[in-house]
Amino acid sequence: MDIFRNDVLAGKNILVTGGGGGLGKEIATALSAKHAKVHICGRRQAMLDETAAAISETTGHKVYAHACDVRDADAVDAMIEGIWQDQPLTGLINNAAANFISPTKDLSARGFRAITSTVMDGSFHATLSCGKRWIEQGLKGSVVSNLVTWVWTGSAFVVPSAMAKTALHAMTMSLASEWGPYGIRLNATAPGPFPTPEAWEKLNPLPDTQSSATNCDTIPMRRFGQMPELTNLITFLLSDGCDFLTGQTIAVDGGQHLAAPSTFADLTNLTSDQWQAARDAIEASTAKSKAAQKKG
Repeated sequence: MDIFRNDVLAGKNILVTGGGGGLGKEIATALSAKHAKVHICGRRQAMLDETAAAISETTGHKVYAHACDVRDADAVDAMIEGIWQDQPLTGLINNAAANFISPTKDLSARGFRAITSTVMDGSFHATLSCGKRWIEQGLKGSVVSNLVTWVWTGSAFVVPSAMAKTALHAMTMSLASEWGPYGIRLNATAPGPFPTPEAWEKLNPLPDTQSSATNCDTIPMRRFGQMPELTNLITFLLSDGCDFLTGQTIAVDGGQHLAAPSTFADLTNLTSDQWQAARDAIEASTAKSKAAQKKG
């Protein structure tokens, strides 16, 4: 259900990291539909250009695509400076992420950093780059980070993601206090299961095995989330209608984390062969995504 005026974000200039696909694309589309000037960033320009064109075709508003690896602080700052020269950002969505299920004992240092450097480092780089400009120029701003309910519970088999997302939960609360006097608000969303093809292939790679984290039977409302239910919340957090709301991480999960395990802990009984099958399926999903991006 659409609960906002079409022009509720008119005049807003918003950057969505990881906006080339999945939740990022859905969020960027919803913001553009509400007349925000939307920028998306990711690592692959061709994919971003395709997404930006598709969103613009849908909403009738131009979307701007920027190739940038959020793990690189200098690259992030250069991208945001370029955007700022045209018009200062009013909002930032920290959405760029990486994740896959794996026994922690099998993780390499490289695998750990692939996730934490994108989720934690990348979000901090973008937040700092925007925040210091807002402060220097006396501008208000709003940051919304896309987290998970594991920030309150932790989760087995996705430890790097749980650690990195929890760090952003702490950043949200800490900077809400530190930057509040400047008129800068920081909030976060903690979505439950909102299935998107690429993410689901990495978090639920075995068709005959499902964890509580990806099972709607563990949700009191007995269904998965629908995209407007998440984008409505994000639209509100970026609007002028909630200037007194800051420092909050808001779960939008149908009550899942309150009623049942919303984690991957129930994968403990998987055998070594099943974990190998999961790794093979995740690698195949990654290869398929890269092939599609190169083709695009």
